[in-house]
This record gives sequence, C-alpha cells and structure tokens, in this order.
Amino acid sequence: MEAIASTPTWDILAKHKQELSKVHMKDLFAHDNKRFEHFSANHDGFLLDYSKNRMTQETLDLLLQLVDQAQLEHFVDDMFCGEKINATEHRAVLHTALRDSSNSSLIIDHNNVIDEIKQVLTHMEQASEKLRKEQWLGFSGRPINTIVNLGIGGSDLGPHMVVHALENAADEKLTAHFVSNVDGTAITRVLKKCNPETTLFIVSSKSFTTTETLANAKAARAWLLQHTTEDKLTPHLVAVTSKTDKALAWGFSEENVFKIWDWVGGRYSVWSAIGLPIAMMCGMDVFRDFLQGAHDMDKHFMSSEYKNNLPVLLALTGVWNHNFFHMPSNAILPYCEALKFFPDYLQQLEMESNGKSVDIYSREITEFQTGPVLWGAIGTNGQHSFHQLLHQGTARVWCDFILPIRAVNEVADQHKLLASNCFAQSQALMQGKTQQQAMQELIDSGMDHDHASILAPHKAIPGNRPSNTLLMDELTPHRLGSLIALYEHKVFTQSVIWQINAFDQWGVELGKKLATNLMPSLNGQETKGQDCSTQGLVRAFNK
Repeated sequence: MEAIASTPTWDILAKHKQELSKVHMKDLFAHDNKRFEHFSANHDGFLLDYSKNRMTQETLDLLLQLVDQAQLEHFVDDMFCGEKINATEHRAVLHTALRDSSNSSLIIDHNNVIDEIKQVLTHMEQASEKLRKEQWLGFSGRPINTIVNLGIGGSDLGPHMVVHALENAADEKLTAHFVSNVDGTAITRVLKKCNPETTLFIVSSKSFTTTETLANAKAARAWLLQHTTEDKLTPHLVAVTSKTDKALAWGFSEENVFKIWDWVGGRYSVWSAIGLPIAMMCGMDVFRDFLQGAHDMDKHFMSSEYKNNLPVLLALTGVWNHNFFHMPSNAILPYCEALKFFPDYLQQLEMESNGKSVDIYSREITEFQTGPVLWGAIGTNGQHSFHQLLHQGTARVWCDFILPIRAVNEVADQHKLLASNCFAQSQALMQGKTQQQAMQELIDSGMDHDHASILAPHKAIPGNRPSNTLLMDELTPHRLGSLIALYEHKVFTQSVIWQINAFDQWGVELGKKLATNLMPSLNGQETKGQDCSTQGLVRAFNK
C-alpha cells in the first residue's frame, strides 16, 4: 500500500495548510455565523464542537479523503470480525467483543469467544453479589468490605479511573484502593488504611509475570500472614489473568481466578474481568450499563458516515493539528472532578498505542510524526497551573475540553461557574487579545500612554490556538463507557492513517527485560555487559 505521506491528498493538505497559516480563527467565525453548526456533530447525548480549529470545509473534505485512502473501513471490519490485525504479535483485537451483548457467536482459533465472555461475566456477577450481600467472609468470619486492586498499566488505570468516576454509584459500605507503583511506599500507605480481617486483594496481571504487580502481591500476602495462617488466605486473594495455571500454582483457589484472554490488550482491558473492582464497588448492573455504553459507541463508529462520526472527526482534528500544523502535544482537560483520572487513562491508551515509528507495510521509519504527547488535568485546576503556557507560551498545544452538562453533584450554582470557565478558556484560546486591545484597556483603566505602551505587549494574547469541546448530557455509567470507546476508536483511526500498529508495545517490553537483567547486579552480583553509566549507577546504589 502507498505510504500515506506520498498520496496526492497529503500533499494537497500540506499546501492547504500554508494558505490557512495566514488566517486567524476569529476571522473564520466573523465570516460564517453558522460555523458552529457546520463544524459540530451530535450522537446519543454527546456534542462535539470542533469549530475552534483552523480549518474550512475544504480542509474537512480533504481529511475525509485521507481516511478513505487509508482504507479505514477495511481495518474497522477486520477488527470487529476478529482478524489478527495485531500483526507483530499475530493476535486479534477484540476488546469490542467484551461489550457486545447482542452477539451470539465469534469464532477465534476454533473457539466461540462469546460463550467464554458470558461465562466470565457470570463469574464476575456471582463474586460481586457475594461481596455486596456481605456473604464474602474473611478469615475471622467478618464480611469483606475493602478491596485493594494490585495491577499496573491497564490493570490499574482503567478500573481506578472508572471507580473514581462512578463513585456516586458505589456501595457506601465498601472501600476500594489501587496500588500500582512497585515503590514500597505505595502499598505501605494503603495497608495502613486496611484491616486484614476484611480486606480482599485483586491481583491483576494478564501474563501473571508482571514484576511490579507480583512484588506488591507478595507484600500483601506477607502482611496477611502476620495476622492469620496460610490455610486461611483463600478468601483474601483473587487473581485476574490469562495464565490460570500460574495463578493456581501461586496459591489462588480456582473459584477466585478470573479469566482474560491474549486478544485483550492491557490498555483495552477495563471491559474484561480487569473491571472486577467496578462490578464489586458499583454492582453488575452498573458494569453492564458501562459495557452497553461502549457498545453503542462501537455501533456509531462502525455505521455512521465519517462526516458525522465522532471518533473519526476527533481523530482528523488531531491529524490536522499534529501533522500539518506541527503541534507535538494534546492536552485533555475534563471540567469534571469525577473524570480526574481520565487524562492519565488516555495517556496510556494513546501514547502506548500510537507511540510507534515503523510503517506496517514498508517496515521503514515513518516520514512524519505519529502519536503526540498527551497530558492534562481537570479544570479549573489547570487554569491555575499550566493554562498560562497554553495561552501565551511558545509550546504549541491543541486541547480537548470535556464537560457534562448536568452536574455529577449539584452545589448551588457551581456547575454553571465550571461551565463558564470551560467555555471561556476555549474562547480565549481561539480569539486571543491584540496588542491594540490591550493598550486600549490599559488607557481606559486610567494608565498613561507611556506606561500602557510598555505593558501592552505583555498582555497581548495571540489566540488562534485550536481546541475541541466535547459535551455530554451527564456522566452516567453508560455515557462513561461511550466516552472511553470514543477515544479508543479515535486512537485506532489515527493509527490506520499513520499506518502503524496500535496494539503492540515493544518499547515497554524492552524496559521490562533490561530491568530483569539488572536485578542480579543490584543484589551484589558482578555487573557484566553493561555500559559504563549503568555500571556506575549500580555501584553507587550498592555502595
């Protein structure tokens, strides 16, 4: 297949960008009083406003041509049908099957994975109900009321983010903690808050070899054994893994081992038994509603025309800003305290998926930038830390603002205050303030002309900085599922355009291997085959 950067459309877009470089967004709005209508799209409680991007209808038409040339439809069909689109690992990519309750059959390697998915959901429901009905008893006979999830990456970021977001739906009698960092401080601080008689540890590791997770699991086990005996540990330990045999060998009971599959990538695993903390804290009805929300977005992504397709449109604004305006960074700004951990979740989803540089067809290094640096924080906190850089800094960033229209928790008129800040930030990024406007404001405030002329350049704000605003009617389990799936498909769409594999992570694997190789040196054995810097650091640490 032809390299996407060699297509005529890519070249036309590059020339078109040069023309738009001379245009200010506020002029685009001035010349089209229906620009919002022309550059926004709705679907099932969501509104995407992408009008605050430096683009015209011609831009959008060209970007849509790019999607067709990348053969997105073909890749979408292959993904949903279970083709092994993760070519480097020869795996299907079927996180979408985990949330499709309408499907009765999907054969992968001679197995109907739908049957297996339903069995695991039933297993999760039984465990959840047992816990929530206070029938899951610890070694002393007291009901379990505290869950500690031990995982890292997708085994932590997904359930942690969702449990925090859906806190209002959680059982008030239950408490959840999440430990991911192998730094002993992380688990020590959590264990101080727990009672061993009433604490359940969920050890989540697809391979059951994840160093950090197993280290924390050993620490948890040792803590339990300070208070009880080996034969009474069973009700306090649960495993989520694709390697059932390893979990059983480690000492987990068969009833307490929940299955996941190789075709579930870690950053897409919140829909699987990795979501067990969600089901336990919020109930299986909430978890199924969460899954249904994601499935509804799947159907929208598969069936909607690209010009009205939320994931595709969001992907295209990113390609436009990243590849043609050469913006290296995307800020995710949820104006919603419940979505506090959403930027962290998206960091892994996007940067682990699209942080690649090898073309899947030519196996050569790509000629253009692929995944951007993604970061962010909740509003209005960010306004008092890094938004200054967004408005006047030299670093070029495009932003995604996310806001539920109805408050998660209504307190006086604070949600309107939150919304006014959200809308004002995107407006300020777009229109800015000229030096002449700043000068006039200073003079109008009573400042003399000489002092005003000195200060005005510092108060000028360039504007013309792009953003998207995504509104949802409310943050429910269903809408949260849809929101996550929207970004999943946005990332997938961009990977297809950039012609990279979004579903492997060999860079992560290298770091794991090197860390394993270094452990003997840190335990006092002679360091061999290491560079002088690494040798020096090991010697300093050991000394």
